[in-house]
Amino acid sequence: MAYEFWIGARYAGLTRPGRRGRSGDRFVSFIAASSMAGIALGVAALIIVLSVMNGFQVQVRDRMLSVLPHIELYAPGVPHTDLLEQWRTLADDAAGRDPAVRGAAPFVAAQGMIARGQALQGVQMRGIDPQLEDAVSELSGQFLAGDIAGLAPGSFNIALGVQLAYALGVGQGDTVMVLAPQGTISPAGFTPRMRQFTVSGVFSTGHYEYDAALAFMNVQDAARVFRDTGASGVRLRIADMQQAPQVARRLQAALPQGLRAQDWTQNNRTWFAAVQTEKRMMFIILTLIVAVAAFNLLSSLVMAVKDKRSDIAILRSIGATPREIARIFLVQGSLIGVVGTLLGVGLGMLVAFNIDVIVPFIERTFNIEFLPQQIYFISQLPSEPRAYDITLVAVTSLVLSLLATLYPSWRASGLQPAQVLRHD
Repeated sequence: MAYEFWIGARYAGLTRPGRRGRSGDRFVSFIAASSMAGIALGVAALIIVLSVMNGFQVQVRDRMLSVLPHIELYAPGVPHTDLLEQWRTLADDAAGRDPAVRGAAPFVAAQGMIARGQALQGVQMRGIDPQLEDAVSELSGQFLAGDIAGLAPGSFNIALGVQLAYALGVGQGDTVMVLAPQGTISPAGFTPRMRQFTVSGVFSTGHYEYDAALAFMNVQDAARVFRDTGASGVRLRIADMQQAPQVARRLQAALPQGLRAQDWTQNNRTWFAAVQTEKRMMFIILTLIVAVAAFNLLSSLVMAVKDKRSDIAILRSIGATPREIARIFLVQGSLIGVVGTLLGVGLGMLVAFNIDVIVPFIERTFNIEFLPQQIYFISQLPSEPRAYDITLVAVTSLVLSLLATLYPSWRASGLQPAQVLRHD
C-alpha cells in the first residue's frame, strides 16, 4: 500500500504537492482541511459538553451528600421517641449485617415553617445528634457562623442555611418561630403547634436548594416539636457511596419487617434521572455535529473523485486495479477522519481540563454569568473528563468518517479509463 498511502495522504493535504502542484490539488486539500476542521470541532464540542455534565453531576451529588446520609433506616408510623430509644440497637444490627456500614446517627425529619416578623418560609427540618453527626455527614465543617455543638439537647437552638437566613433576615443569636404541621382544634379554629427557637448557627453547603430550605436542630428537640409528623430512624454512612443502592437492598431484606431502607439515589431519583436523560440527549444531539462533518467529508471525497478522474484513468491504464484505486480514497478519507478526531480529542481535553480557568476569564472579560446559582444550584462551571466518554466520542467519529469514505471509494474504483481519457 506504499503508493496508495502516499497518494491518499497527498489528496488529504498531509503532504505538499510541490511547487508544480496544480490549483486542483490545492482546492482538494482545502476541502479536506475544512472537513478535518469540522470533525475536530464536533469531537471537541462533544468532549467538552460531556465533561461539563459529568462535573455538574458530581458537584451537585457531593454537595448533596455533604449534608445527606448515604442510607436512612426508618419505620413509618412508629413514634419518634420509640425509635430514638432503640436507634443504637438498630444501628448495631445494620452494621453487623453489612460490613459496608461505617457510621450511624439518629435523625428526625419533618416539614415545617419558620416565621420571623412578616417573613414566612417552608423548610425541611432535620433533627440530628451533634456529637454523632460527623460519622454520617460533613455538616460540622460547613458552618459560617456558630458551630454544630450549639445544637445541644433542650436548648431549642436551630441552624439555618445561609440563603434561608438571608431570606428571613436573621443571624446568629436571633429568634425565630417554628411551626409544625399538626396542631389543636378549638372553638377558635385550628391552632398550629409553635415553638420559639434561637438561631445558633448559619451553614453553607454550596447547594442553593439546601441552603435556602434546610434547617437543623437537636434530634430530641425535633422529636418534641414534630411528635406526630415526619419520620425518624438511623442515618448510615457506608464505605463507597456508589454502592448505596446495593447495600440498601441487602439491609431491606435482612432487617426486621416494617423497617425501610432508603438510599440517597432514591431520595433524589428524579433529579439524577433527569441529568442522565439530558446527558444522553446531549450526546445524540452533538453527535449530529460530527455526522454533519462526516457528510461534509463524503461530499469532499466525491468532489475529489470527480476532480481526479484523469489521475485515476492514468493509474488504471498503467496497471492499477480497481481495489487499489478504492484504497487511495479510503486512505484519504481515513486520514482526514483520524487527524480530525485526534485534533478534536486534543482540543476537547485541553478545554475540559482547564475550564475552571477559561470560564472565569470569559465571565470577567464580558461581565456575564454562565451559572446563576438560583437555577443551577452551583456557581462555578465544573468539568470531569472521563476516559469512557472520550473513547466513545473518538470511536463514533472514526466510524462515521470511515462510513463516509465507502461510497466515494466505490465510485472511484468503478471509473473506466477509456471513457475518462476520451472525454478529457
